Amino acid sequence: MGLTLNSTAFRAWTQLCAEALSVARAEIDALNVFPVPDGDTGTNAYLTFVSGADAVNALPRGTELQALVKAYVDGLLTGAKGNTGVILSQLVRACFSDLDLASNVTATDVAASFVAAADAAYAAVGVPVEGTILSVARAAAVGATEAAEAGVDGRTVFGKAANSARVALARTPEQMEVLARAGVVDAGGRALVVVLDATEQALTGRVPEKVTAPVPVPVLVPGDDLSADGPSYEVMYLLDADDDAIPELRAKLLPLGDSLVVVGGDRLWNIHVHVDDVGAAIEAGIAAGRPYRVTVTHFADQIAQRPKGGRVVIAATTGAGLTALCEEAGAQPLAFTREAPLTVAAMSASLKDSGADEIIVLPNNYRYIGQFEAAAQAARQDGIRVAVIPTTAQVQGLAALAVHDPGLGFDEVVVAMSSAAAHTQHGAVTIATEPGMTMVGPCKPGDVLGVIAGDFAVVGNDVFEVTVEVLDRILSPGGEMVTVVLGEGGADGVEAHLTEHLRQARPDVDLVVYDGGQENYPLFIAVE
Repeated sequence: MGLTLNSTAFRAWTQLCAEALSVARAEIDALNVFPVPDGDTGTNAYLTFVSGADAVNALPRGTELQALVKAYVDGLLTGAKGNTGVILSQLVRACFSDLDLASNVTATDVAASFVAAADAAYAAVGVPVEGTILSVARAAAVGATEAAEAGVDGRTVFGKAANSARVALARTPEQMEVLARAGVVDAGGRALVVVLDATEQALTGRVPEKVTAPVPVPVLVPGDDLSADGPSYEVMYLLDADDDAIPELRAKLLPLGDSLVVVGGDRLWNIHVHVDDVGAAIEAGIAAGRPYRVTVTHFADQIAQRPKGGRVVIAATTGAGLTALCEEAGAQPLAFTREAPLTVAAMSASLKDSGADEIIVLPNNYRYIGQFEAAAQAARQDGIRVAVIPTTAQVQGLAALAVHDPGLGFDEVVVAMSSAAAHTQHGAVTIATEPGMTMVGPCKPGDVLGVIAGDFAVVGNDVFEVTVEVLDRILSPGGEMVTVVLGEGGADGVEAHLTEHLRQARPDVDLVVYDGGQENYPLFIAVE
């Protein structure tokens, strides 16, 4: 079955690609360690696709598809930013160049366009390197070809290509040592996967599974990418030149530095290269034609603006399971128990020993908020940016960690994490060990106590009944997910019991259960 393209769908697709890159921009920036760790790959990819979408939007409704595509690929080319933006513009340009937009597009046609795009990208790069966007593009082409040969339809082949690209992206650290050392996948490859996922969504309506694992902050090893004898400047310009002048231009630019990418055609070219001799790079363009929109970026200035020590999140945790959860979410845990509570000295040492320029602290206990603030004040005097988010419960800390994005600015991410923690309704269940008076009356040893927002609000004798009452009180009409963390001695069968309760009372709410291993509290409960 063929695929029919139309102007309305094409316009929507250009917007969807730009929007998808907008969402992923900060994540991709955080991955950026190659070819230069300047933290702008996601931003460059986003700006490139915005340029293409703007070119399409500038044309009136009713414009034919062929004219829209021409405006789009030219808009991508003229607005391409950085190494990745230039390569992405070439991939899209080559992908559309061989498609017959006036007829049904078959799976074979789609596969051929992916192959042409990958070939063009490799040809555009002066010295192709595996483990980059090029490898991801080639994998997408292979996936599309295999799918077409298997007889799938024109829409499905895009999904197969996108899936192959995702697999190839995960393998990029195996192909490039600098990525493996930094603990990240290739940023340019990730940008391409975002575009392919958006394309699959536009064509099939399916939203590919999102990457939910935290993105690690790259561990930059001095000398990895910007050595004293390496290129210091990025030079980019558009070039009005005859096609037959380009081979000589490539020959002149290639020995000047690295990361050479030359894309375009029909007298419109985009030139990108990393050099030390800026003048020579521009003079080569003048010899070939007419350079314009010349931009020069000094890498050292860009990198100097990034935190040298990176950012860490320190989370106070209790229980082996909760500690492991925080570690998996990218935080540095600081464990405590009732017998071994945290001290201000330990808090101060954790801030000092982190080696970071930016620190976000999750106290996860109301007793620790003021103490962490005191430790943070001392760290701030040493020039370290520290934010203490006033989380009073472990589940609030987990909610805050879930929205941490290392690619966002410090202030922006602190606001996001603070909001996530503040909007998390939380409770707990514990067992009374001695007689006492609560806000709802007396309790005796062995009673089951329900805690809501830090106060004893339920007294009962059945763990399930108290748990359900706590949950019902904190589960607002807008609640979408319930998280339960089981502690030492957590009641057997609680997950099945709560699943059945929610099925009857709130079938629209999801339930997630973790083994936290915390002492004294068989259950922590959160609603988001």
